[in-house]
Amino acid sequence: MPFDVYHASVPVLLRGLDNLSAILRKAEEDAVARGIAPETFLQARLAPDMFPLQRQVQIVSDTAKGCAARLAGAEVPSYADDEQGFDELRQRLAKTSAFILSLRPEQMENGEEREITLKLRGNEVRFRGQDYLCAFALPNFYFHLAAAYAILRHNGVPLGKADYLGELPLS
Repeated sequence: MPFDVYHASVPVLLRGLDNLSAILRKAEEDAVARGIAPETFLQARLAPDMFPLQRQVQIVSDTAKGCAARLAGAEVPSYADDEQGFDELRQRLAKTSAFILSLRPEQMENGEEREITLKLRGNEVRFRGQDYLCAFALPNFYFHLAAAYAILRHNGVPLGKADYLGELPLS
């Protein structure tokens, strides 16, 4: 059975972006309700050597747009990483979703075989499209999404698994 890279990537990325946006909205509401400055959450980390929430969200965005663009053979858009608050981070996620939605399924035809070249830690690495998606892009996407969730949960935001999973696409 052929691998459909469009349907294995686009709906998954869009769902994660939407869920993260809802998580950020809930975090902002919680900060207001508890009288916590939003910057407290935005700069929070799980460990001293890990990125803060703000950067985790930016990496989720970067991974999603980079993944979709590379699989489609399109130019990866560059965003400035200058978001200052929850609203700006949600706008970035919405912009990322809009970019992904602008890609047509035809652009990803044979994307599973497309050669993807990245620079990782100063080294150039090459992936076959399907391997890039399954072994690098999606795990990286979910790592940073889970880190964002965990940072907020650790800081007392009332989140649960349902927030992380979002609305399930049940038949």
